[in-house]
Amino acid sequence: MKIGLRILFGYFAIVGLAAYFLLNVFVEQVKPGVRATLEDTLVDTANVLALMVEDDVRRGAGQAALLARIAALSNQPVGARIGGVPHDRFNYRVYITDQRGIVTFDTAGRAVGQDYSRWNNVYLTLRGQYGARSTRETPDDDASTVMHVSAPLHDGTRISGVLTVAKPISTVQPFVQRSQMKILRRGALLLALSLLIGIGFAIWLTRGLRKLTVYAAQVQAGQKATLPRLGDDEIGALGRALDSMRHQLEGKQYAEELMHTLAHELKSPIAAIQASAELLREEMPETERRRFLSNIEEQNARQRQLIDRLLALVRVEQQQRLAVREPVPLATLLAQATADARPKADARAIALDTEAGDLTVPGDPLLLRQALGNLVDNALDFAPRGGRVRIGARRAGPDVLIEVCDDGPGVPDYALARVFERFYSLARPDGAKSTGLGLAFVREVALLHGGTASLANRPDGGACAQLRLPLH
Repeated sequence: MKIGLRILFGYFAIVGLAAYFLLNVFVEQVKPGVRATLEDTLVDTANVLALMVEDDVRRGAGQAALLARIAALSNQPVGARIGGVPHDRFNYRVYITDQRGIVTFDTAGRAVGQDYSRWNNVYLTLRGQYGARSTRETPDDDASTVMHVSAPLHDGTRISGVLTVAKPISTVQPFVQRSQMKILRRGALLLALSLLIGIGFAIWLTRGLRKLTVYAAQVQAGQKATLPRLGDDEIGALGRALDSMRHQLEGKQYAEELMHTLAHELKSPIAAIQASAELLREEMPETERRRFLSNIEEQNARQRQLIDRLLALVRVEQQQRLAVREPVPLATLLAQATADARPKADARAIALDTEAGDLTVPGDPLLLRQALGNLVDNALDFAPRGGRVRIGARRAGPDVLIEVCDDGPGVPDYALARVFERFYSLARPDGAKSTGLGLAFVREVALLHGGTASLANRPDGGACAQLRLPLH
């Protein structure tokens, strides 16, 4: 499925769900809202009528003239139209109960003499509280619900009776249905407009992506292509970034950096071969001669492997993953790095201390060996003659921390944030200066293994480089 359709479907799904829940809330709230309005009207009506008739009731005039007129209204047509809904007849029922809860008056003429004292509206009103109830006249039919709201009739300071106004809920049901239909129609219109907006947004987004896709296909096919106009939004920024990357890959900059990296990384094995070759010119026992010849062969093989793996690293940098991943015992890794650095360390009388323990990390053994060799080589450059370089590995939570520490002068504060940049280097104590690619290579290897590389000064002098690698 194309990204435009995915975005459209995702957008419409979110809007649709939001609209569904909102409409559902609105529709469900219409009925209780209308009922609450009806109850509010009944409260006012009941209290007004109670105030108007309580004198007649107190004198014993149960069939008060006003109540008689109200009773007569039930037979008279109204002929009103409210909000498009016809209102043809009087829908109120008014009844009065005495202080015992016995019905003494009923406009419907069917409950006189009945005991209503247990009904919630009468029971609460007689006790000075607000009384109301909703009761179904047909138990299984919710449409037959009638709302009863009561008001007290006073005789001085005491409550002498209760006047109740009742109205069927069915009389307001047309207003509920009308409001719900309006909400649903407006909701459908909102969804339609949202769909049109989503289609427009998807077309706008996919148009820019389509231009970028065509441009990338032309570049991949080796055609001469120019970056299309994509605007100043994120898609335009992405297109410019891809165009810049293309020029860097096609230009000489990447090739020059690769050559510098190769030259730098080949220095150590070449130096080891050179040192062994110079020693072979001298008279020595046959066993020593064979050992140096073996070292030359090993370093030469290391050069070939390094070139192959470094070229593989270039490909992996573009793929953002390692080409080789296997268990690497750290004891073996540290022993190899120490053996590689031994000739240089012996030449400057620098002691190499190692401590690895029984730890294993997944990764590329050659790249890790080269990265660790760069850290050790860097420490040897800054360690004083006759000093000490400590190489250790320990567990740090879910990671392994490989540390290479020296007792040299340390790193200036201004350089700590830049030591892992390509081509950035500091002058060695002997005045020599590197190409500035060793630590950059270490950082890249760490990132490829899902780890980090850092360098910090030690409180008691010297610097400590750390290579943090995940155990899994």
